[in-house]
Amino acid sequence: MIKPLRGMKDLMFDDAQRFVHIVTTAVKVAKRYGYSYIETPILEETSLFKRSVGDSSDIVSKEMYQFEDKGGNDVCMRPEGTAGVVRAFVSAKLDRQPMKQKFYYYGPMFRYERPQKGRLREFHQFGCESFGEASVYEDFTLIVMISQIFKELGIGFDLLINSLGCPECMPPYRENLVNFLTDIKEELCEDCNRRIGTNPIRVLDCKNEKCQSLLPQSPKLIDNLCESCESDFKKLTELLDEAGIAYTVDTNLVRGLDYYNKTAFEFVSNEIGAQSAIAGGGRYDKLVEYLDGKPTPAVGFAIGIERIMELVKMPQPQREGYYMGAMVPEAVEKVIMLANDKRAQKKVTVEYSSKGFKSHMKGVDKSNARFAVLIGEDELKNGTVWIKDMESKEEKTISLEEF
Repeated sequence: MIKPLRGMKDLMFDDAQRFVHIVTTAVKVAKRYGYSYIETPILEETSLFKRSVGDSSDIVSKEMYQFEDKGGNDVCMRPEGTAGVVRAFVSAKLDRQPMKQKFYYYGPMFRYERPQKGRLREFHQFGCESFGEASVYEDFTLIVMISQIFKELGIGFDLLINSLGCPECMPPYRENLVNFLTDIKEELCEDCNRRIGTNPIRVLDCKNEKCQSLLPQSPKLIDNLCESCESDFKKLTELLDEAGIAYTVDTNLVRGLDYYNKTAFEFVSNEIGAQSAIAGGGRYDKLVEYLDGKPTPAVGFAIGIERIMELVKMPQPQREGYYMGAMVPEAVEKVIMLANDKRAQKKVTVEYSSKGFKSHMKGVDKSNARFAVLIGEDELKNGTVWIKDMESKEEKTISLEEF
């Protein structure tokens, strides 16, 4: 028997319904905020992610499903959604238009890492990307949008925020951080030592417990922000306070991707074990430019669908549509044709075999139909159908024309 690859999972039955409910809810909220759907390819040039996510990130250095195709092209399966949306934005020359653009997407992403609870090698994200708006009000609005999505899904969360600064305040901070890390490099892990020379701020994101124990005394970017970044971050906290959204300033929050600047945020849950992040994002004002577009401010987020599936409170399923069945073999075709007519307006479940009353009623419950519709010998002879409303328990026999 052929089984799914390690870290890949089939979605069926309750999980599939939960997945659809999450996506449907997120799409509904995104549309209320003026976002439109975008679909980008799963397969992209590897250079897209090296230039955007960053060579120093674990995603690029360790986790990408990268290979050479039959045409000799260096390609990979997308490990995250933002870079592809930005590539599409630039490809369509939207960076040259004055109108602001807002897109939402959902679909599979791929990373080759150790599978564990809430973390698969093929996983799904829902995300939003907003282009052309530099105001911190947009950062705030995206955080509110995620909060609304989680509220409608019945998910509790804690919000972590930080500022990653800008090209003005980052260089002096980087120098201070490198000096600090160099002094303790003998105690840091191999990855952190590599990052000191490539992207030292990523050391703050290390998951190694020993490394984390050494970082509380490290220089904090939030204490070294330029006037503009400090003003924006202060405004963000004021807006969150006014909106009644609780948050914690996490000075070590840097996210796992190299393209972020200024606002960074994560939504976390203590109900899913060690992998507590359920959504995250921030501002990436330089990424469009990195991918050969005109300078365009941008901010976005992604929600890990598998991460939140166990947290979602599914609504009680409502009975809907019809269950149709025949009590005698001669009535089967009549039932099938009747079902074909009704499917233009309603959900219909049909039993192709003639069965007894009790068997049909079990089928009604299994299909969760609102109405049981049966044709027996008498109904076939008289041109009628027997109907029972499974909610009100009302039963009646009516003519086919009336039905």
